[in-house]
Amino acid sequence: MVSVPEVVSRSTSFSPPWLKCKAAGASRPVSGSRPKPGSGTSTLHPWKSPRARQNLHSGAFTESWGSRRHWVTPGGKPDFDYLLQNYGDVVVPVANCGVQEYNSNPKEHMLFRDYISYWKEFIQGDYSSPQGCLYLKDWHLCRDSSAEGLFTLPVYFSSDWLNEYWDTLDVDDYRFIYMGPTGSWSPFHADIFRSFSWSVNICGRKKWFFFPPGQEEALRDCHGGLPYDVTAPSFLDSHLHPVHEHCSPPLEVMQEAGEMVFVPSGWHHQVHNLEDTISINHNWVNGCNLANMWHFLQQELCTVQKEISEWRNTMPDWHHHCQIIMRSCSGINFEEFYHFLEVIAKRRLLLVKDIGPGEVERIEGSGLGPQQTIFDIGRIAEVLASVVVNPDFQRVDTSMFSQRPEDLLQHLEEVVAATESL
Repeated sequence: MVSVPEVVSRSTSFSPPWLKCKAAGASRPVSGSRPKPGSGTSTLHPWKSPRARQNLHSGAFTESWGSRRHWVTPGGKPDFDYLLQNYGDVVVPVANCGVQEYNSNPKEHMLFRDYISYWKEFIQGDYSSPQGCLYLKDWHLCRDSSAEGLFTLPVYFSSDWLNEYWDTLDVDDYRFIYMGPTGSWSPFHADIFRSFSWSVNICGRKKWFFFPPGQEEALRDCHGGLPYDVTAPSFLDSHLHPVHEHCSPPLEVMQEAGEMVFVPSGWHHQVHNLEDTISINHNWVNGCNLANMWHFLQQELCTVQKEISEWRNTMPDWHHHCQIIMRSCSGINFEEFYHFLEVIAKRRLLLVKDIGPGEVERIEGSGLGPQQTIFDIGRIAEVLASVVVNPDFQRVDTSMFSQRPEDLLQHLEEVVAATESL
């Protein structure tokens, strides 16, 4: 019988100052029933069913990870000696949590050994330093170094098109290491491309504030801007935040060492390290939130178009410049989104070797069963059908594409039609 670690339920008793002025019930518990063992035919149900509310998983999922054995002392603290020995000369990105730059923190790059030296001094100084509170964030360890044996990708989160795409190009990824002292934190945000994400505490303790999609609108200030820090006393100022009383209290989660948090697509959140903490985080997209990503990209382009609308009639190639600006701000534009769809689609089409009545063969070692392969193809076809009729995409120069988007869509729809009986 397959043993599945239990989903645990935990919330905290304290809230941001502005929430303490609300009525009782300032936090909502995490749903906590036990997931059923999977049959191996699909890994999609955590995102398709009410189980998406079960966003905190016990440390039993991660107890065999190499990072939990090697990066942590017997006392549960970061093992600075081991980390220095293995990564001391690596250059890492570090954010200053005490400085606001727009709605984020400015970053610098430093040697990992210099960051560990700072961290030790920060602890010795009673968690204070003239340098401020520095947080190692968004370190692409898997991309830049060997991460073999450090973790095992959770099976429920293994359908990961975003990293599959970037691994194919061999230029980037969305797998990150975070390391920071007590007091380090990540400002209020929603994840890139409205992706899913998961985060595992290798050691330490985090406090999360979650806001369901749409609730962030009630947190906007009088100028329409989203908050930098939802725990700030400024939320008590009704002139600065005139509609915050309409926001439901956040879901608050305490994450302990070894535990895994799943962040659903589009949920804004803010995270605080309550102890010296190391975490491994992944962002990913698949067929279950692909439409969310496409909707988000359309919104991003609309925002860019509004910002430079005054030059619409005077700037040559205005629409092309909007795409360039969008890519600079969001990390992707419509052309690259199409290439993302194309790469994943062609990889799935390779898995469909023979289509007959009730029969689909698959390539050995793919890791994908026939049902999931067909599901993926169907979701790509649905979104691509919207892409090809989008007026802004129709302005993209597709003459150099390896395949016309319309032809790829037709191929996908033919496969979907041929496999409907499966």
